[in-house]
Amino acid sequence: MKFFGKTEKAFFISRPNRFTITCTLNRKVVNAFLPNPGRLWELLLPGTPVYLEGVENPTRDLAFTAVAAERDGQRIVLHTLRANDVARHLVEEKAIPGIEEYRVIRNEVTVGHSRFDFLLKKGNRELLLEVKSCTLFSDRMAMFPDAVTSRGTRHLHELARMSDARSATAVLFLVHTARPDFFLPDFHTDFEFARAMADARERVLFLPVSVRWRRDLSIRPSEAKLLQVPWQVLEKELHDRGSYLLILRLPADNELSVGSLGPVRLRKGFYVYAGSAKRNLSRRIERHRRLGKKLFWHIDFLRAVSDFLVALPVRSEDDLECDMAGAMARIADWSPSGFGSSDCDCPSHLFGFENHPLSLRPFHDLLQHFRMERLVDKYALTR
Repeated sequence: MKFFGKTEKAFFISRPNRFTITCTLNRKVVNAFLPNPGRLWELLLPGTPVYLEGVENPTRDLAFTAVAAERDGQRIVLHTLRANDVARHLVEEKAIPGIEEYRVIRNEVTVGHSRFDFLLKKGNRELLLEVKSCTLFSDRMAMFPDAVTSRGTRHLHELARMSDARSATAVLFLVHTARPDFFLPDFHTDFEFARAMADARERVLFLPVSVRWRRDLSIRPSEAKLLQVPWQVLEKELHDRGSYLLILRLPADNELSVGSLGPVRLRKGFYVYAGSAKRNLSRRIERHRRLGKKLFWHIDFLRAVSDFLVALPVRSEDDLECDMAGAMARIADWSPSGFGSSDCDCPSHLFGFENHPLSLRPFHDLLQHFRMERLVDKYALTR
């Protein structure tokens, strides 16, 4: 079944705001509405093919809607507002394992102060179903969310409270690729959402289902696949400790006096620092955000003269800081010797880039390895 009309292939340039992208279409620069509030960092890279659907509504400021992006030759649907249409179709086709006997009774069900996507029914038993659109994945693992979602966390708490003998609750994570076999909440990105999901696992039915989007942006319900949730991984790894990659921007060449390291000449550009915290990882990252603090670590001296862009935690019970630094050294444009590595054998824990690391595919591959693929290997997960 197809869920979109005719689309045109364009190429991503930038994302000027949350719901707009700029791209080239037929050699012209156009803006398109992006119906997706997620970060989409690993999908919307410069030059990425995106698929635009024309808008017939003359009152709309933007003439196109971005409905999909291409990754490794596959279409990945971005249009979160169509996720409910896909979910309903899968339910009606009895393609979701575990709820095949349910039928849709009503859309957009309001309960208390929240609205949920569907009310299903099987005999006298009702099922309240919430749908989440998932575009974050590696070769073998998918995760949700790709940005902090306080609304999603609140929904999980409410669904857990409402589940009882007469009425069940469930969350369908619609994964827009057939590649992964496993699914986890992204505890690296949203620790509270992951904790809420772990707490609700006995009361809420979690259904991560992958679909394969064809070149004409259609799907076949028979190809829908229920992914495994390796709860044992979450139990082991869901702690606020681990490592992180801190991304800063140095606006001009600078020579710093860095504590015992002495003078360090740093050129203008983007910098990634690999660090760790054995406890209170969130607090460590918040410290890096702040200015006006006592300068203690090497990174504090650089932070005092640079712009904070983002910190990317990699929560783990393992010490990954040096492994991440070694991986960063292989993709960086340059690296100041001895920076941040006074207590280990690494040449450096600071890495320079001409361009923003989040615009580079190798950086995302590295991040997904440590956040996702490493877990599959560590726990020997098998389908």
